Amino acid sequence: MVKHGYEKNPVGAHFGTGNFLVQRFSAVVMALYTIFAVPYILWRSPASYADWKALFAGGFFRLATLTALVAIAWHAWIGMRDVIIDYLHGYALRLGAQFVVAVVLVFYLLWSFSILWGR
Repeated sequence: MVKHGYEKNPVGAHFGTGNFLVQRFSAVVMALYTIFAVPYILWRSPASYADWKALFAGGFFRLATLTALVAIAWHAWIGMRDVIIDYLHGYALRLGAQFVVAVVLVFYLLWSFSILWGR
């Protein structure tokens, strides 16, 4: 069989499209949280620990904050993964760096959850 032209490698086709959309979606979530949370916090102007605790006593504000933190982590994961893939050469180095980033992001999310829903 004679092949003419080139054969497109299907591996990785549209790999970046999903990540592009996830980053845009997470950016929208972060922007909406900022647009609504900053004025709300300024309006309530918590000055003491009790004020901050009362601010987060409502389930809606805690859930919105956790959603924004998940969006930040997701956004950071995609960005850091792309930087690692582009600039770190060597499979072991890339895998190690991605592992460290993943562990740190999961730790931050678990810590945030324990702060928001802890006693």
